[in-house]
Amino acid sequence: MKKNLLLAALLSVAFVPVANAASHKGQMESCMKAALAKYPGSVNSLEAEIENKKPIYEFDIKAADGKEWEVECDAKTGKITEVEEEVDAKDPRFASKAKLSFDDAKKAALAAVPGEVIESETSIESDGSLSYEFDIKTKDGKEIEVEIDAVTGKVQETEEEVYQIGQD
Repeated sequence: MKKNLLLAALLSVAFVPVANAASHKGQMESCMKAALAKYPGSVNSLEAEIENKKPIYEFDIKAADGKEWEVECDAKTGKITEVEEEVDAKDPRFASKAKLSFDDAKKAALAAVPGEVIESETSIESDGSLSYEFDIKTKDGKEIEVEIDAVTGKVQETEEEVYQIGQD
């Protein structure tokens, strides 16, 4: 727990000036407490991101039962806004319903945000929908996360990563 709180303090210091979130002091800690209350375990990474011009915190948590969760929290309110279970693409819950191949999803992501894919994952959203997520490094050095619906192939959302501590 001390490790999580140290990580939280480091991220809050790094994120506040970048996202102009000075009035959100303490929200990152509130976000992390809420995320860990919902999914007890260890925080593998914390990301500060901008989604729809709003600052968010994203926590990758490995729960005590071994499942991996991605929990997003509004940096202004401290409330959880989105939850996804990270799964392997071969997980029957994902593989049996996905209509889009990994390669086709990657093409769609790169068409939306040109650059180099530096990381990818597959997820089951809280509403049961499936998605591919690609972290793309753009020519200007930004890192953009692009989420592609695994059934329709449509871009679901894009987020600009401001800062990351830990590994996904």
